[in-house]
Amino acid sequence: MGISESLMERGSHPVDAIEQVADFNKWSFERSADDEIAILVQGIWTDYSVSFSWMEDFEALHIACGFDMRVPKKRLVETMRLLSQINEQLLFGHFEVWPQDGSVLFRQAIPLSGGAEVNEAQIECLLQAALSSCERYYQAFQFVVWAGKSATEALDSVLFDTVGEA
Repeated sequence: MGISESLMERGSHPVDAIEQVADFNKWSFERSADDEIAILVQGIWTDYSVSFSWMEDFEALHIACGFDMRVPKKRLVETMRLLSQINEQLLFGHFEVWPQDGSVLFRQAIPLSGGAEVNEAQIECLLQAALSSCERYYQAFQFVVWAGKSATEALDSVLFDTVGEA
C-alpha cells in the first residue's frame, strides 16, 4: 500500500456519524442503504425531510432538505424567479425545484476528499444551513405557489426581522 492509498482510507463511514446525530436528537430516521439516511425534523412552519447521501465517486457528503409542497406548472416561472432571488442571498447551499414532480428542495454538499472524516460541527453546520434556510423562506414559497404573489412581494413579506415577542 502506497502513502497516497493509506492517506485516503476513511476510518468510519460518513453516514454513520449522521445516524449518531439523529439518534442523539431522537429524530425519526431510516437508513435505507449504507450510503443514505433519511431524517424527519419538525420545524416551526412544517416538517422537513432531510436526506444525507455519501457520494463515493466525488467523496462528498450531500444533504437535501425538502418539505411538503408541489409547485403547479402555472406557478413554476414565478417560483423560479423566487429561487433566483433567494439563492443569490444564500452563503451555503441552494434551493431548486425538481421538474419531475415540482417539489422544492434545499441542497448542499461538502467535499471530504482524500479520506477526510466528517465531524459533528460539519454535520451541525449542514443541518443548520438547510433547516434555517427552509424555515426562513418557507412562507415565501407558500405566498408564490398558493397566494399568487410575485417573487418580490413574497420575499418582501418574509425578509423583515421582528424585535421582541408579542
